[in-house]
Amino acid sequence: MTDAPSSFELLPGAARSPVILHVPHSAREVPSAVRAGIVLDDAALERELDHITDAHTAKLADVAAELSGVTPWRFVNRLSRLVVDPERFPDEREEMLAVGMGAVYTRTTHLAELRPADTDPEPLVQRYFRPYARAMSAAVADRLAATGRAVIIDVHSYPTARLPYELHGEGPRPPVCLGTDAFHTPPELLAAARKAFAACGETGLDSPFSGTYVPLEFHGTEPRVGALMVEIRRDTYMTEPGGPAGPGLTRLAEALAALVDAVAG
Repeated sequence: MTDAPSSFELLPGAARSPVILHVPHSAREVPSAVRAGIVLDDAALERELDHITDAHTAKLADVAAELSGVTPWRFVNRLSRLVVDPERFPDEREEMLAVGMGAVYTRTTHLAELRPADTDPEPLVQRYFRPYARAMSAAVADRLAATGRAVIIDVHSYPTARLPYELHGEGPRPPVCLGTDAFHTPPELLAAARKAFAACGETGLDSPFSGTYVPLEFHGTEPRVGALMVEIRRDTYMTEPGGPAGPGLTRLAEALAALVDAVAG
């Protein structure tokens, strides 16, 4: 099984940058020992990875970092979210437990069985989720110490058509959805994002996905930590589901770089 420390990577940016591009759902890798607990056959697992993976978002963050005047830091999950989802609450606070998608998923995007319902999530939470959370908290603390603030930009994508697992998918599905947090998303951060992505089409707010990731150590208590989720509709930059990236990726990376530089000042 892959060792927990190698399941994610912190890629350094400029010493003066407060920005962390967080890429939690871009990878498809499932270690063999984890694969053994998944009931899907290989073909069905590949189809599920096509649907659940935020394909090419690590590449999007890489290109944006290259284009930025002040290079952001990047925290990238190198394993599939089918191993653990680092953005879920690891306990009963997680609303996605209602569809079998807590920190350790037991259901697929189409609500089929992924793991037995009585699967104990704790071994995977202990091996993967908690080290990831500690490392992300340390990355944020480092930016606070170095620059006096930290800004997490959560880089995601979502399908053009609603999938059965979505709890709040009945609303608008704009080219770019901006997910916010009442405590951690200040108006100036949201305004900068709207301006940066204006050339990419309509930007919507908190639909079909809302909220943004902040490590629990800082959530709701540290106002110097800003956060915004950027959800990009997949047809704007790739062939769905799970296909190659297209020319739209460069335009989106340019927009993301503009946001990074606006935030970095």
